[in-house]
Amino acid sequence: MSGPCLLFAVIVCSWWGSSEMPKMRFLLRLLILALLCCLSLLWWGHFLRSHPSQRRGDLEADMKDDLPLTFDTLLHVQQLRKKTLRSFCSKTAKVTKLPASQQQAAEVLSRIAVTTKLDFLYCQVPAIGLESWEWLLEVLEEKADVTLEVPVHQPQQRGLQRRLSEYNLTAMEVMLRSYTKVLFARDPFQRLISAYMQGLADGLTFKEFIQSVLNRGPQNASMEWKPLVSLCRPCLIQYDYVMMFGFLNREVHHLMRRMGLPMDVHLPEFRDSQFRSTYSWLSEQLLSELSLKERRQLAHFYRQDFAAFRFSSSLLWDLPSTEGSR
Repeated sequence: MSGPCLLFAVIVCSWWGSSEMPKMRFLLRLLILALLCCLSLLWWGHFLRSHPSQRRGDLEADMKDDLPLTFDTLLHVQQLRKKTLRSFCSKTAKVTKLPASQQQAAEVLSRIAVTTKLDFLYCQVPAIGLESWEWLLEVLEEKADVTLEVPVHQPQQRGLQRRLSEYNLTAMEVMLRSYTKVLFARDPFQRLISAYMQGLADGLTFKEFIQSVLNRGPQNASMEWKPLVSLCRPCLIQYDYVMMFGFLNREVHHLMRRMGLPMDVHLPEFRDSQFRSTYSWLSEQLLSELSLKERRQLAHFYRQDFAAFRFSSSLLWDLPSTEGSR
């Protein structure tokens, strides 16, 4: 990158040596300009190497914390995310049609929750940070309409939402065609940290916990850290919205308004954007406890999630994955 600049500087110096004195000031300015050009190009090259997400067109780059999120911006980001999903599905041999058997269909759709009040389906995944929002949906199921008190209180009963797998095959197909379908995604490494911090490691150190996860493999993984592609079936279900942890507070508000909630309804606040810096620091600390081989094994463990959702800010992103996690 700096070759042309250095060649230019050499030419300028040669010209300077053979030129008359009145030209020296002009040539000096050219030489300084050439050196500045070299420094600028070198700095930009270093920036691109140290910020690979800027080269890849990171989807999160379209979502800035200090900028208001308009609905047009949300739609633009959704188009990018769904385009990435379609590209992933076209390259993998994933299930793209609902099985003809009731039992098999129920198994495939076991994580899909149904909110009939809003004609709404979403993939229910632990460790995503949706607790307050799920309370809102529970409250709506209790009421005869979609009006809510301010603020929204915890529902009197839990478990009012049904799973799509509880319906017959015909009803499943109808809901998949007509209901609004939403998938919530989060960096896999942060999901692991969240599961570990919630005490699901049975007294293990983080390194021991990760080794246990790798030994069990994706097929036998707990719901808290099972790959999203396996839980939510994004190649079978044509999701209308893909929401990312870190931007839920603004994205979900637009979504709920789009689905018909009155403007005067007080929606619960999401604190995921406030936790991003904390999780970023914590992720670096815990990642340092893992060997390079373990990091690559984790990248392989979640390789399909990275291909489907482009978690390019993840510390596991761009690591060459390594098979043989057992």
